[in-house]
Amino acid sequence: MKMQPLPLPSRSFSPWFLGAPLYMPANRRDIIEIANGEKLPVLRSMIFCTEDALSRSDVESSLRHLGLCLQAFRQAPQRFRFIRARSPEILARLLDLPHIEKVDGFVLPKFNEHNFSAYFDQLKETSFKVMPTLETKETFDLNAMCALRQALLQGGIFQRILMLRIGGNDLMNILGIRRPRNLTLYETPLGNVISQLVTVFKPYGFSLSAPVFEYLDDTQTLQKEIRLDLAHGLIGKTAIHPSQVAAIESAYIVDTEDYEMAITLNGGTAPAVFRMHDAMCEVATHTQWAEGIIDRQLCYGNRESLPFPEYSELSF
Repeated sequence: MKMQPLPLPSRSFSPWFLGAPLYMPANRRDIIEIANGEKLPVLRSMIFCTEDALSRSDVESSLRHLGLCLQAFRQAPQRFRFIRARSPEILARLLDLPHIEKVDGFVLPKFNEHNFSAYFDQLKETSFKVMPTLETKETFDLNAMCALRQALLQGGIFQRILMLRIGGNDLMNILGIRRPRNLTLYETPLGNVISQLVTVFKPYGFSLSAPVFEYLDDTQTLQKEIRLDLAHGLIGKTAIHPSQVAAIESAYIVDTEDYEMAITLNGGTAPAVFRMHDAMCEVATHTQWAEGIIDRQLCYGNRESLPFPEYSELSF
C-alpha cells in the first residue's frame, strides 16, 4: 500500500515558497544532511535527480541510496523536498519506497501527452504534488501545448500541479544550440518559446518556472535574465550550484513602491483608477499582478524606501 505524503496545503503554499530549487544527483552522500537543513541551510527547496544528473549505470545504486536516506528525513516545514523521476517506471519504484511520504512530490521530466497517463495513473491514489517539465519537441508546437493544457485542467490533476517547469537546456539541445555566454535565454530562439508558454498556460491558472542559468561566473547576465523572467511572469529559477541560490532569491525582493501599490490595489478602498508613485493603478487590470507582488513580499521581503505615500485620483 502506498503511503501518503505530508500535505502541502497545510503550509499555506505559494509557488514563491520554492525559491531557487537546487538540483542535485540522487547519489550524493550528503542527502540526509541537506534534506534536514544541517547542510546548505539557505535552501528553500531541493530536487534529488534520478534523471539527467545520473548516468544510466548509477540509477540502481541511487534508488537504493535514496531508499536508505528517506528513513532519516525529519519534518522540515520550511524546506521542500522533491525527487525528479527518470521515467514513469522509476516513479513507480519511488512510490513503493518506505518513507516516500517524507518528500513533498515529484518532478516529471520530458513531460508530454505521450507519457501523461503513465505518470498520472500512478499518482491517483496519492496526494503528492508534481512539477511536470516541458522539454520535448512538442513544447515548440502550439497545438500540442494547448492540448496538454486541456488534459492538465482535468479535475484531480490540476490541483496537484505546483508549477510547470521549462527545461531550457533540453529545448536548446533539440535545436542543436547552446546558450552563448553573456546572452540571456530571451536573446535566443527560446525567448519566443517562453513567451508562447506563458500565454498558453498562465491565463488558465498555471504557474511556470524559469530555466536554469548554466554559467557560474556571469552574475551580471544572470541578474538581467532574472529581471526578464519576472517580466514574463515566471516564478522561481532552478539553481545548478549553491552559489546561485542567494543571487537568484535576492532578485525576488520586492521594490517597496511595487509593494505599496499592490497593497493599495488589494485594499478594497481604493478608487477604480488612481495615481501612485507616478504610475496609473487600475483595480480592474492590476489586481492579479498585485496578488503576485504580495506573495513575493511574504517570501522575500521588500527593499527600504520612503514612507508609504497616499494615492490620489488620477487626473488628466
